Amino acid sequence: MEANIKAAVEAGILNYGKVDGIETAPEFLTKIIQVFNTEATYLEKLELLDQSFDDYPLFDELREVYVDLLLMNFFSNDVLKLEDDYLDSEEWEAIEDETIDRGTELLNIFLYLGECKDDEIEPELDDFLKEFLLVDEDEFQDEHEIYEDIIANQILVDSPYAEIAKVAKGVNPRSEVYELFYPVMSFFGELQPSDQQFEDYAAASNNKAFDLALYKVLSTYYNN
Repeated sequence: MEANIKAAVEAGILNYGKVDGIETAPEFLTKIIQVFNTEATYLEKLELLDQSFDDYPLFDELREVYVDLLLMNFFSNDVLKLEDDYLDSEEWEAIEDETIDRGTELLNIFLYLGECKDDEIEPELDDFLKEFLLVDEDEFQDEHEIYEDIIANQILVDSPYAEIAKVAKGVNPRSEVYELFYPVMSFFGELQPSDQQFEDYAAASNNKAFDLALYKVLSTYYNN
């Protein structure tokens, strides 16, 4: 596992467990890390990941986020053991088709943060939307529709957590960014939050365990 992926995996599970007082968090974390490190195909690892979440249902809310992290681990680690053009192969295309409904929109943010590190630039919400997702381009209107609530509320990136949380309540529950709105906007507002800022963020949250876990995942992924 890449160091930043391992750190993000740990931060998400342990903080989720801490907020909800789940004593099995370290045990579950050990199992998840074993899944990430096992020698297997991506689909086999995905099956093992699902089985782990099935065995520890108290963490099920994090399942699809960890699908994103598993895929990032595949891109950064596992794919190096395969042929150079594997991601352009019919086999990988079939896997993408089979897993198209898995994961969340956090995957785009993880990919963007990787590009920021490579280019040595600081992540910004406007840059993510316009230069990475190209939401203003006619041929990328699907992305514009998915991120519509975030696009419409970009100004919130400079607002206190409580204000972001208040607006998050009004996001359409059917939106693909509904559960991500508060942690994503908060992360782009403060990339390196202090312990006190994390406390303030959790205090304003409408879903404390999940929101804190996601903010910890994003900030840890970026800062490690």
